[in-house]
Amino acid sequence: MLIPTKGRYATRMLLDIATHHGDGYVPMKDVSMRQQISKKYMETFTAHLSAAGILGIKRGKEGGYRLLVSPGEVTLLDILRSVEDSLHAVACLECTPNRCARAPFCMSLSAWEGLDRVVQEYLSSVTLAQMIDQAQPQPDNLSDYPCGI
Repeated sequence: MLIPTKGRYATRMLLDIATHHGDGYVPMKDVSMRQQISKKYMETFTAHLSAAGILGIKRGKEGGYRLLVSPGEVTLLDILRSVEDSLHAVACLECTPNRCARAPFCMSLSAWEGLDRVVQEYLSSVTLAQMIDQAQPQPDNLSDYPCGI
């Protein structure tokens, strides 16, 4: 299973903001610089995170982003569900009930359903706070470490 760029970048952005939780609004330009994510690209998913009640957005000179809930309450599943169209391993699981004509006799369906269950259980068990607690110390200049993947 491949997590798309939008989900990975939204997670990086929220982790950055979470490390400044309680400091008020974190300027977009600061997050953009530290995480090497363009402000324009961040804007493609910030509205979704705001609509999900995860991210507060304030425009203007004193504006920026802040978490609306504590880092311990935001899971990877919350983030990915907010910004991605689908988290399912196979397309036929995107609809409930399953509309695939082969579903009643599909020999692989139970395996894909099991994979979905395991992935969603794991994603719902990992919070921003846990990721921050388990992280290695960050270098002073993150721009020296581009994410080339």
